[in-house]
Amino acid sequence: MQTFQKVTVEATVQAPVEKVWRFWTEPNHIKKWNSASDEWHTPFAENDLRPGGKFVSRMEAKDGSAGFDFGGTYDEVKLHEVIAYSMDDGRKVTIAFKGQGNETEVIETFDAETTHPIEFQQQGWQAILNNFKKYVEETSDQS
Repeated sequence: MQTFQKVTVEATVQAPVEKVWRFWTEPNHIKKWNSASDEWHTPFAENDLRPGGKFVSRMEAKDGSAGFDFGGTYDEVKLHEVIAYSMDDGRKVTIAFKGQGNETEVIETFDAETTHPIEFQQQGWQAILNNFKKYVEETSDQS
């Protein structure tokens, strides 16, 4: 069994945990924040948020030059607290949500893959998390 190096990214979102959770897990929201830069987007996402449930999102360069599916299977789901999943390649990811009034700390720990440098992966995942934070803070709760 392969051992992966764990990498952690985090952000404090200025919103209650209920909103943060909903925006993190609902496909209509995932499509709006799930990219590391403005050159990329997520035209498709589906999410079956329960242990054993599967998720997939399609990430593509807006110019059509590249794209890939990102997916996996949920191992653990605790409402407003934890989401853990296994990616299709066997790597594990855990996201902790720590709500405190009108702000929520999101801490994401993932197994690094071996193809790209760790720093590159950390920057990419942090960029997506920062995009999520910006989207949640700038989007009305009624969306």
